[in-house]
Amino acid sequence: MTDFAPRKGLGPTQIADLVERILAKATLEEKVGMMSGQGFFRAYAEDLKRWGARPYRAGGGIDRLGVPALWFTDGPRGVARGNSTCFPCSMARGASFDIDLERRVGEVMGIEARAQGCNLSGAVCINLLRHPSWGRAQETYGEDPVLLGEMGSALAAGIQAHNVIATAKHLALNSIENARFKVDVQVDERSLHEVYLPHFRMMVERGVMSVMSAYNKVNGEYCGQNHVLLTDILRTEWGFEGFVHSDWIEGLHAIYGVTAGLDIENPEPLVWGDRLVAAVRAGQVEQQVIDRACRRILGVLYRIACADDPLPDYPMSLVASDAHRALAREVAERSAVLLENDGTLPLEAAAISRLAVLGRLAAIENTGDHGSSRVRPPNVVTALAGLSDYLGADRILHADEDDLEAARAAADAADAVVVVVGTTAYEEGEFIDGDINLGQGEGIAIDAAKLPEDIRNRARGGDRTDLNLPPSQRRLIAVAAASGRPVIVVLVSGSAILVEDWRGEASAIVQTFYAGMEGGTALARLLFGAVSPSGRLPFTLARDPAHYPFFDKDADHIVYDLWHGYPLLLRDGNAPRYPFGHGLTYTRVENRSVRAWAAGESVWITAAVANLGDRDVAHVLQIYAEVPAQDAEQWPRKLVAFTKLQVRARTVATCELVVPIRHLCRRVEGRWHLVPGDYRLLLAENAADPEPKVAFIHLSSDVSRP
Repeated sequence: MTDFAPRKGLGPTQIADLVERILAKATLEEKVGMMSGQGFFRAYAEDLKRWGARPYRAGGGIDRLGVPALWFTDGPRGVARGNSTCFPCSMARGASFDIDLERRVGEVMGIEARAQGCNLSGAVCINLLRHPSWGRAQETYGEDPVLLGEMGSALAAGIQAHNVIATAKHLALNSIENARFKVDVQVDERSLHEVYLPHFRMMVERGVMSVMSAYNKVNGEYCGQNHVLLTDILRTEWGFEGFVHSDWIEGLHAIYGVTAGLDIENPEPLVWGDRLVAAVRAGQVEQQVIDRACRRILGVLYRIACADDPLPDYPMSLVASDAHRALAREVAERSAVLLENDGTLPLEAAAISRLAVLGRLAAIENTGDHGSSRVRPPNVVTALAGLSDYLGADRILHADEDDLEAARAAADAADAVVVVVGTTAYEEGEFIDGDINLGQGEGIAIDAAKLPEDIRNRARGGDRTDLNLPPSQRRLIAVAAASGRPVIVVLVSGSAILVEDWRGEASAIVQTFYAGMEGGTALARLLFGAVSPSGRLPFTLARDPAHYPFFDKDADHIVYDLWHGYPLLLRDGNAPRYPFGHGLTYTRVENRSVRAWAAGESVWITAAVANLGDRDVAHVLQIYAEVPAQDAEQWPRKLVAFTKLQVRARTVATCELVVPIRHLCRRVEGRWHLVPGDYRLLLAENAADPEPKVAFIHLSSDVSRP
């Protein structure tokens, strides 16, 4: 037996030689065997359909030759295995606008994946939020391509730092949940490349090792066998050298997916396997196509397996360790968005003899949907538990929407009221149809029979049909407001919840999203001022749902164009309730200045902000661009760069940012073209800021760019 087991310290040339020797020794059946997962359905049945009960073999591996396999775990709230650290959902982390923090989250995910026998992570979801009704909005970072690309790249870099392969998913245009297995998304070249693909390209250029294809069709062809996406764009134009694997179970439909650019069918060879072997023997698929796919798989596998590890070992004691839990709390603190505040926040603990905490969601473990992204941490600090721990349980009064009289009595007896409302796995999340079961029904914290009718009648998971709070939660806010006490509304959700019919009754509104296992501790520290809110909205919250683009959760066909989110509202002159990038804090930060100059293929920017208050603060600095007038329609503004600065009280902080000129270009007939003229670079509070600081820069080159 020849042993091709990986050895630490091999360089690129040695790995390439080793791969060729493996290909020379492997049989056709062994090569095709590496191109699919194995054993999933048997393991899944043995585990009583508990998703993530073990690592899943997801390609690679020739036992006879000592070739390692890919072992998959999902995300993106954490490692979907065992009892891992549960972070705030990706949308919350998008609200942090904190690239460095997201890389640290990725490192923890890489460490905990390694500790639990996995080397392939599905944690990086960067599909663009086109409409807040999307059921899996919580798994991505927001509505802007630059935000998606920066945050996704940071997460992948952290994961891969510990020799776990990160996969960028789902390529591409996957942003309707219920119809994901059938919908055909029609899109023109410009919209595809300027809106829906830049974040994937950014991740490819920054070294992500794997890509997962989407279930849906794009321009008539399923993504898992779409030659334009997987070969013409991903490989030829972007130069991607890693491997592409399908989404689970229904991600591939035809043998020709292998010639289109797919390398691995997961989780089992439902289409390929013996059929692909037969197709090669019949001359329908060339042997070199098989070798090419295996070369990609093996190249990535041996690259991580032969690299030195940052840690001496990866014991189970690292999973959900104190340090990782502390990071989960920090992320929850830096992700929460203070939407409104009349001065009620921060609360003073000494002034609160009784705090009413109202709402069913305050008392349940509610970390997000119960599909493939589900993480089962060893414990979860609820909002009620976090506030009880902070103030003392004897100072907390709790009631919920099941008993409005008890809620009224609690509010009347309190000095302030916190109302926790929003969504759970019942209202949004991964939509699991038919006999496919990811364990989404197991362990749901709410007894469906006890739910108010307005929630019980909504489908479990999937896309939302209503962006408003249900009437039972709306009534709870009204009861709290009738007490005359200050009312702080805490919104828990994966994306936008409209506030028009109740915001006037709230003294403050905080959006925490799904805040992870330490969310309750973080909430208490935020409300009582131990930390100042610093999150910014990663999407636009409209005043009217008609201001969002058309959405059909059951669509067979749908057209995606340039317009969604903040560019759409700016174009149409519709003022948002809260714009993309909006967020308040407990001090006053003032944008002071911005300068810009061009050098090579980039625009360099320096900016300064001043903290005028007495609290240290983490401030999100946002740079938008306005491009010269041209004959084609264009976004009025587009985010081109951002960073999060730590600004001490009564000081000024400066920073430098770099914007690739391609971010300013327009896609025309397969090339990127820069329109000559004067560009405005805006240092803005948010996407709709009417008085940003402005830097002008003249760009004269009309060179087309690949």
